[in-house]
Amino acid sequence: MYHHKTIVIAGAGVFGTAMAERLSWNTTNTVILWSIEEDVVEDINKNHRNTKYFPTHFLNTSIRATSDKQIFRSADCILLVIPSKAIVSFTEEIKALTKPDCMVINLAKGMSDDGAFITEQIPFTRTASMKGPTFAIEVLHGLPSSFTFGGRKEDYLVLKENILKGTGLYLDYTSDIRSVELMSILKNMYAIAIGLVSGRFNSPNVDFLVYTKAVSEMRKFLALFECSTDTIFCYCGIGDLGLTSLNDLSRNRTLGLLMGKGFSIDNSGTSATVIEGSRTVKLMGETTRQQGVQDEYPLVQALYRLMYEGESINDYMAAVFA
Repeated sequence: MYHHKTIVIAGAGVFGTAMAERLSWNTTNTVILWSIEEDVVEDINKNHRNTKYFPTHFLNTSIRATSDKQIFRSADCILLVIPSKAIVSFTEEIKALTKPDCMVINLAKGMSDDGAFITEQIPFTRTASMKGPTFAIEVLHGLPSSFTFGGRKEDYLVLKENILKGTGLYLDYTSDIRSVELMSILKNMYAIAIGLVSGRFNSPNVDFLVYTKAVSEMRKFLALFECSTDTIFCYCGIGDLGLTSLNDLSRNRTLGLLMGKGFSIDNSGTSATVIEGSRTVKLMGETTRQQGVQDEYPLVQALYRLMYEGESINDYMAAVFA
């Protein structure tokens, strides 16, 4: 017996729209996209399309969109798919509108402005994190896709057995929310690191040599941040790292590829995804030095010196293969 749920997705960009499409497959879900982009809202409601992000795709006609924050009053579950830097202030704005038992799930990959974990900053008690090896275009097109759910076991079961029923979206589980958030932060950084050697060598041998080093460092980071090291084996761990670091659809891998081929890159960037990877390099490079454990993270330190201290690509390669 499945109970009707109202799902409000905050963010009608690429990933929010893709998730709306898949959640609409379950007819017991009412799926609503919230967006600040009035043209996107109108396009979805009138034409059943989001032409700005998916010019050729028609959406399920049951999906509605709005720019009115009052819609959050009706939400049984909120998916946060807006830029990570905006999430804390956004959730503070909508908190008074939401039901006391509303489940709030963070799908955004990144940190808040001060480098804190997003789920530890938002003003809700029933929170979760959901991350995995998923490109939005493949989610939109209905391909089986996977996430790690970090949160309460009972909320995981609600999602798995009710909300995601029949959607072709699959979950594994950990109670350690912070570990899921951390994996999604680190994978962009290591995608740059692996992209660099791909750009230089174009060799699967070399890619997986560095990939294995990256997995080892990510597991050490889990311990450093007092997280469960088992999360490395979840979809959000080696799964998402593999997708992001070894597939050319990944912007962070592409940044590394360009650097590895000798292109000069402005770290300030204009792409939110690339900025996240660059920000993470800076944060983790400095954090490991402050903790006095920098020697345990040679990839991070090599990347930090390359991107922020003026070392050369050759210096980076020498450090990676030391």
